[in-house]
Amino acid sequence: MPSRDFALSQAFYQDIGFERKFVGDGIAYFAHGDCSFLLQDYCHPEFAANCMMHLLVEDAAAWHAELKRRGIAETYRIEMGELKQQPWRMLDFTLTDPSGVLWRIAQNL
Repeated sequence: MPSRDFALSQAFYQDIGFERKFVGDGIAYFAHGDCSFLLQDYCHPEFAANCMMHLLVEDAAAWHAELKRRGIAETYRIEMGELKQQPWRMLDFTLTDPSGVLWRIAQNL
């Protein structure tokens, strides 16, 4: 995953519930349950703007409520969408990270 501001992105991912398992040499390894990814201290703006990640959770409404309660969108000046039932039989919401990467946090219905 790209990051415009490596320290800010690390803080963001920890604040939304990922555990930082390792950081060094311009790479940070994050995990949450069975999901993991590498954050890099590099950002190509066109890639970040066209990158989308999908996180499947058991309770998307609980994730949405917790991130809203904690003021994540205001703290990091990012976009967070409303919870929505999708035609592909998922309940989800979107979250844009500080570098512009779009996340869909969803649960199967």
